[in-house]
Amino acid sequence: MRHTWLLVAALAASGCGGRGLDPSLPQPLAQADSVLRPGDVLRITVWRQPDFSGEYAINPDSTVAHPLLQAVRVAGVPLSVVRTRLRDFLLAYEQTPRFVVEPVYPVVVAGEVRAPGLVSLPRGTPLSQAVARAGGPTERGRLDRVTLLRGGRSYSLNLLSDDLRTAVMPIASGDQIFVARRRDFNIVRDVFSPVASVAAAVAAFLAYSRR
Repeated sequence: MRHTWLLVAALAASGCGGRGLDPSLPQPLAQADSVLRPGDVLRITVWRQPDFSGEYAINPDSTVAHPLLQAVRVAGVPLSVVRTRLRDFLLAYEQTPRFVVEPVYPVVVAGEVRAPGLVSLPRGTPLSQAVARAGGPTERGRLDRVTLLRGGRSYSLNLLSDDLRTAVMPIASGDQIFVARRRDFNIVRDVFSPVASVAAAVAAFLAYSRR
């Protein structure tokens, strides 16, 4: 069953309009120009400098949560600028620093998934894989009715469509993904349980963002 879901997720696809939702697909972010923000995490690997290697959150003041790297401001600028600033900083420790930096984004996945909550995912992770990381859909989950909240806008997505645009669309920092449930209504199962799971996921996201 697990392998079947991963195969479906790999073939996940495009958006469709829904009542009260923006019918257009969200525009894919240009990977080279994506801007970091407080609450994101930087995964940094510096060759021959293990003290600088690891995963570090971005502080509210735009600095890196590391005793030395906190001198580098990384939020609000494209990743290309972040790399330049890190290289300039590392020149004080290495004549020709070699390093890799990868953003890790906080994403809320809630609704009819097996493990709703906040997940941290590398930049470039497809939306369908984000759902998979939350355990995949429950027996009542509807992959043809997935709501994406991004940048103050709401999109209705069909992850079972033959259109592959959504499958290759990467997550963005702060995305909120909600998997709808089937219409076989039960007051306890279909109201109180999803409300609790969504509230817990959003609360976790807000707590993470305020660190």
